[in-house]
Amino acid sequence: MRFRDGMWLTAADKTIQYAEDIYSINQSGDERSLELLCPTKRIRSRGDTLNCPTVTIKLEAVIDGVISVEATHWAGQRRLGPDFELFPDGKPESAASITTGEKGTALTSGGLTATVSPDPHEFEIRFSGHDGREVTSLLNRSVGFAYTPATGNMKVVEDMRKTQHYMFTQTELGVGESVHGLGERFGAFNKVGQHVEVWNEDGGTSSDQAYKNISFWLSSRGYGVFIDTPEHIDLEIGSERSCRVQTAVESQRLKWYLIYGPTPKEVLTKYTILTGKSGKVPAWSFGLWLTTSFTTNYDEATVTDWLSQMQTRKIPLEVFHYDCFWLRAFHWCDFVFSKDHFPDPKGSMTRLKSSKLANKVCVWINPYLGQASPVFAEAAEKGYLVKRLNGDVWQWDLWQAGMALVDFTNPAARKWYVSCLEQLFDTGVDCLKTDFGERIPSADVQWHDPTVDPKKMHNYYSFMFNQLAYEALQNRFGADQAVLFARSATAGTQRFPLCWGGDCESTAPALAESIRGGLSIGLSGFSFWSCDIGGFEGNPAPWIYKRWVAFGLFCSHSRLHGSNSYRVPWLIDGDSQEPENATDVVRHFVRVKRRLMPYLFAEAKEAAENGWPMSLRAMGLEFPEDQTAWFCDRQFMVGKSLLVAPVFTEEGDVEFYLPEGKWTSWWDGHVEVGPKWVKEKHGFLTLPVYVRERSVLVLGSEDEAEKGEGFGYDWVKQGAEVKLYHTQAGDSFTVVDREGKDVVTLEVGAGNTVSGLDKIEGTWSSTVAVR
Repeated sequence: MRFRDGMWLTAADKTIQYAEDIYSINQSGDERSLELLCPTKRIRSRGDTLNCPTVTIKLEAVIDGVISVEATHWAGQRRLGPDFELFPDGKPESAASITTGEKGTALTSGGLTATVSPDPHEFEIRFSGHDGREVTSLLNRSVGFAYTPATGNMKVVEDMRKTQHYMFTQTELGVGESVHGLGERFGAFNKVGQHVEVWNEDGGTSSDQAYKNISFWLSSRGYGVFIDTPEHIDLEIGSERSCRVQTAVESQRLKWYLIYGPTPKEVLTKYTILTGKSGKVPAWSFGLWLTTSFTTNYDEATVTDWLSQMQTRKIPLEVFHYDCFWLRAFHWCDFVFSKDHFPDPKGSMTRLKSSKLANKVCVWINPYLGQASPVFAEAAEKGYLVKRLNGDVWQWDLWQAGMALVDFTNPAARKWYVSCLEQLFDTGVDCLKTDFGERIPSADVQWHDPTVDPKKMHNYYSFMFNQLAYEALQNRFGADQAVLFARSATAGTQRFPLCWGGDCESTAPALAESIRGGLSIGLSGFSFWSCDIGGFEGNPAPWIYKRWVAFGLFCSHSRLHGSNSYRVPWLIDGDSQEPENATDVVRHFVRVKRRLMPYLFAEAKEAAENGWPMSLRAMGLEFPEDQTAWFCDRQFMVGKSLLVAPVFTEEGDVEFYLPEGKWTSWWDGHVEVGPKWVKEKHGFLTLPVYVRERSVLVLGSEDEAEKGEGFGYDWVKQGAEVKLYHTQAGDSFTVVDREGKDVVTLEVGAGNTVSGLDKIEGTWSSTVAVR
């Protein structure tokens, strides 16, 4: 939202008041906070204090390297929920201090300091890092509030029913600074120059809307900002003012946290200490997932045929997913299998698992309830559904006829919903696709809990929905075995892995969009992410499908899914027998990923513990000092050691960037020395995959990679290979078993010797290869 008309004029429909003066500074007794009283004009006499609004700014040391900034106009506004759950794993102890000197009053929290100008008539709050260099600042006319429509005088706001009130702040952008994150966003990777609204929408991957809006952004300068509210947030990122990031909310209060690294990895770690880290994901979830697709015509016989053919073609399948039409039409989502298509769902799932056609089963659910289902009347009668202000059940016909919304602020509704999920688990379901959760009403609506603000519930609902489903899975299968496939999210939803990228088209530009979305969500605290391999909308050309498969098997999680067409590979190219056909490509990359499991699972553990993305890790996260790395949005790191560059052309031409160092091709071992851009041409069984120098890779054996067993195989006991890539003494890798427990740390010594192999001798047949 723009409050100004260029630099000089106020927008015609707005009235703006800026904090212009720092009238007083109050220190807390524990030296952890400063409270600034800031009039909206410079106070030079007693008379100036009359008819003069003020903004109160509170600076507080939260944890080391994190200072919160809270700006308030009228403090009497009710503080309705919901609020983000902060420090879910506990708040670490931290030190803080306040000092006063020639440069002003300084609040220090770890390596971050906020210094308030000593001149009361010069509004200035500067933030600096441990080395004294400026991180960002709040300068002249950077904090204030605005009314719309414009007010003629102060008396107008006696009645606020037709007036909107906004709080805003504007932080400085440095020269060359880039901004990233803010959830799963499919537009330009660098957000500078963009207007972004943090408001969940079902908008696909080809618009400025997003399913997963996260009120956190990461700067290339080694800091991040977390905006602490689930309500609608409006951001002008170097757009209204090209040198500032403006944050605005329709409220009397705005609070955000400045998070200092100084490295971007440290910023993400501190952000996820605030909002929570990803749960662990089981090893089996890294395998191939196959779905029925959305509107395709399928039944038990269809499913059995697909899975039998996957087995015959030696494509190991880990999870089979039943999409929407396992339910009866118009009855979504009442958790009842369509008897016409699945007369014996429990028996069917048992047969699939016993014959090893699929190791796990997933089903599609959402938080809506169609009117045609008998369950609708029951849920309405018991008060489980959201209501309108007049007491009617809130309904509309978008998506499902007469659809209502389960009210997760009602404890009885939550308990009932979990009982429905438990019935699915009894049937044989192992994991859940929690679809939708974005189209949540924010007007003419009342929730069971009268203390919640409907506008805040719009974004926050996705947290409640996914938390409920995830914890139900944990309670049934164990804390480390729960897996979601979620579409909507808000800050903190990273605690309930994992999510996927929503509805994309089956084109090369859509593949690029998906990669940008995955990179952005990874810089928003999410460790695990997936997408619809081949694209969701339309029928992918064989070359698009195969290029997407090559990319998709290097995501943390990999699923074949579509809208109105089947996505088993032999139907993509008419069961072609040509070399590098779709079946060959899927089989090949599943085997590659299976062989990488010892490396991938160790990286997954490290990523979840630190709040980093495991795959689709932005280049800037690993190479923060390389300015080019921050603009690479068509490639990514998988963990710390593997660089992957997807191919976007049928012919196989691809260009990618290698940062400084020696890089070894995964496929043929040739070495490139960066920094430089590289052009290559690839068939369908390869894509640029390079191993970073000083990497110790532990791989599953070739024999294990070709077997059709699950991804949770015991790579510690079933043979492995240790590969050293231009290593130096002291380089190391910690082997993790399939349960996520550390087994041993392998360390490189002089002459490329590797210590630690003897500690697991007798259970691990290993060889060491040096590159």
